[in-house]
Amino acid sequence: MSTSVEYGGKTVYGAVLGILMLEARFPRIHGDIGNATTWPFPVQYRVVRGASPDKIVRQDPMVLVDKFIDAAQELVASGCDGITTNCGFLALAQDRIARAVPVPVATSSLMQIPMVQAMLPPGKKVAVLTISKASLTPAHLKAAGVAAPEDIPVFGTDQGRAFTRCILDDHEAIDFEACRLDMLDAAREIVETDRDVGAIVLECTNMTPYAHDVRKATGLPVFSIYTFLKWFHQGLVPDRFRLELDDPRAGLF
Repeated sequence: MSTSVEYGGKTVYGAVLGILMLEARFPRIHGDIGNATTWPFPVQYRVVRGASPDKIVRQDPMVLVDKFIDAAQELVASGCDGITTNCGFLALAQDRIARAVPVPVATSSLMQIPMVQAMLPPGKKVAVLTISKASLTPAHLKAAGVAAPEDIPVFGTDQGRAFTRCILDDHEAIDFEACRLDMLDAAREIVETDRDVGAIVLECTNMTPYAHDVRKATGLPVFSIYTFLKWFHQGLVPDRFRLELDDPRAGLF
């Protein structure tokens, strides 16, 4: 039998990560999940109409969960082998979406918390930096797989100059330097408030462009939706390595 036969079944090939997007108009700089040039691999997007940042973060996102499921199913039909979202608060929808599609689902950066905690030295813990401390609840953390949400300190950019207000209120123009300063203020608050914090998980997918700044300001490892999805994608499309089958010693030295 010929080994060159290929089988289809998809519409799009080579872009296996599908991203469910909130409906928003604010600008998305390099590093933002919604900027396609952020990714070192192709991605596919679907916008969930009516799912504004305000409705998903400040209100109940589960009201719109059926729309997210419909969009996720469209992405799978289009060729995606894994689904994610562009808002950490959609951890609440993890179970519903995962049960509705036949591929792995990684809704939220918060899902990294148990893995990061397991890597830390004894006595150290993970802190979460979120776009809305006022809205992030233990239920979000529990839905993300955190066994003891009460042990996770949460910090936010709620009182900052621009970041929370401009994104959640969906401004067409944003001062990104002001956003960077908001992130630095919140980062310093983390290390000044709790010396037992050993790593930071960024809840918001719009925070990735500032991860380097947060790392530099705190000296702590910083995990974001970017770190999570690069790991996730690696499982969907593992790197291929040359096998020196003819010489078992090849490649050992």
